[in-house]
Amino acid sequence: MEEKKVVTMKGNPLSLSGNPVKIGNTAPDFKVIANDLSGVSLSSFRGKVCLIASVPSLDTSVCDIETRKFNEKAAKLGKNTVILTISMDLPFAQKRWCGSAGVEKVQTLSDYRYADFGEKFGVLIKELRLLARAVFIVDAKGIIRYIQIVDELTNEPNYEEALGALKGIKG
Repeated sequence: MEEKKVVTMKGNPLSLSGNPVKIGNTAPDFKVIANDLSGVSLSSFRGKVCLIASVPSLDTSVCDIETRKFNEKAAKLGKNTVILTISMDLPFAQKRWCGSAGVEKVQTLSDYRYADFGEKFGVLIKELRLLARAVFIVDAKGIIRYIQIVDELTNEPNYEEALGALKGIKG
């Protein structure tokens, strides 16, 4: 298991554990928990283009802003594209947050039980057992086409770059 200090939180370095994924590789299948406590795997979205946003916690301002922005953009995407936001938040907290934020187009998923997504995509923060802020795009065949790991957790991702990459895959 490879560990590197590749992200910071307010300037303080944090170690990411797991195996970093690479563009062009097949996305590793992972198991996470939906808001209704059912298990969900990446393979259940095969045939669709997936934008996967990992965030530390929906109950923080930057994660809140990011998920709302992706929810806005999701409304304009075709039926062949899904946006998944994965965090370590409990499914109950995710469901509550989505209800109060009016987020209906982004599917929130929890990695709290297994840390399977965090480990397999290399974004599990060792010191905090939270996920780093990152954006991955997986095409309909399960190939990773785009990766953006945000260096500083308190910064938002580059939405234009990620959505531009997404449009390039769809078109």
